[in-house]
Amino acid sequence: MYKIDFNHPIHVHFIGIGGVSMSGLAEMLASRGFTVTGSDRSPSGLTDRLEAGGIEVSFPQCAENITRYSGTDAIDLVVFTAAIHEDNPEYAAARESGIPMMTRAALLGQIMAQYPHSFAVAGTHGKTTTTAMITQILSAPDIDPTVSIGAVYPALGGNYRIGKGDTFIAEACEYTNSFLSLFPKVGVILNIEADHLDFFRDLADIRASFRCFAAQIPEDGTLVIGSEIDNLREITDGLPCKNIVTFGLGGEADVRATDIRPTLSPDGETLTSFRVVFRDGSSPVTITLRVPGLHNVKNALAAIAAARVREPDTGRIVSGLEDFRGASRRFERLGVWHGITIVDDYAHHPTEITATLTAARSMGFKRIWCAFQPHTYSRTKALMEEFAAALSGADRVVLSDIYAARETDHLGISSRTLQEKIRDSGHECDYFPSFSEIRQFLSENCSEGDLLIFMGAGEIDKIGISMLADD
Repeated sequence: MYKIDFNHPIHVHFIGIGGVSMSGLAEMLASRGFTVTGSDRSPSGLTDRLEAGGIEVSFPQCAENITRYSGTDAIDLVVFTAAIHEDNPEYAAARESGIPMMTRAALLGQIMAQYPHSFAVAGTHGKTTTTAMITQILSAPDIDPTVSIGAVYPALGGNYRIGKGDTFIAEACEYTNSFLSLFPKVGVILNIEADHLDFFRDLADIRASFRCFAAQIPEDGTLVIGSEIDNLREITDGLPCKNIVTFGLGGEADVRATDIRPTLSPDGETLTSFRVVFRDGSSPVTITLRVPGLHNVKNALAAIAAARVREPDTGRIVSGLEDFRGASRRFERLGVWHGITIVDDYAHHPTEITATLTAARSMGFKRIWCAFQPHTYSRTKALMEEFAAALSGADRVVLSDIYAARETDHLGISSRTLQEKIRDSGHECDYFPSFSEIRQFLSENCSEGDLLIFMGAGEIDKIGISMLADD
């Protein structure tokens, strides 16, 4: 594999530079003096930011974006994502020209290797939130970390942070085994469930990959792992790293939560208070989170367990978490429209949907509406029954068409299939093929005191944004 010499900047071209992770990595290299160019299918807020920072971005993707550079301006390295296939014109041009090529994950791994204190957060759910929580805890000037997160984190003003310290914090995705390009000093595994079944064969295959990720943590490193993961010892036994810290709600966890209770702030904000108990004998602490749900209590426990490796001051850990306001599209309150509270949530797996709707149920709204956009045909087909059961946690469900993402429709399923499953269980569910029809239906049927959640990893949040913009 091509090895970057970070002391000798080169010209790096990013295919798909407008992606959340790709854009952050591009700016990290640019900050180190690298010449950075890139391309994407169409402009976006992230590409606007890159261009404002002096990075040249081309639209759309075509072979000329590779071949037009020559001589001293020639591209030395091409970086691409898992969404880029061999028939992509820039990928093909780079390969034909003999230019070294590298995946996004491999670049992330090489950047991470430059830092003696590195954190990688993996798991089927909660990666972005937990990465953001660790970032919030460790953002003190004396640590000053560099960060790569898989979503916009408002406290950073974006999806990355370039610090001057010796600490690197990154989200680690299991899709296409990209997290196996990372060798963190502190690895976090939040949970392991069936997902990305367009790549993995089954849950056993997924568990094997997480085991490999854990095995890449060095002997003097730390694995932080959820105590509720099934057959945990299959993941943890015989690992090179000797320090394994578990977290969870159960009494056997090394870092666990007790006395969990919802509370209200003076301005009516829903909070979650809990006591953190440490098996190593450290003094318990009480934390009040500003993000709802038991799933976020677990995320906070993981963040505490990981952050303690770098930050021994428990008081600073507590204050960092209590300042945490959530990441973009993670139960993000967009506003109120005619008395209807509108929230955007990235949940696109049944477990995530259940966690979000359970948290919403505790907040005292009259009715919970869920406008859901399924994400990828393969996930929808593989987890059809689970999606139907999870979405039934809302009072009313409205479905849009499936967001294809990296796939094409060849599996013979649609949102109408999911609608039928939900209706068969006795719950109300409507489907509309266009966002305009969904907006019209919601406008006519939601009422004051309702909670309206736009849910999914695609673009359905645009409906809520447009409703508030036109109010």
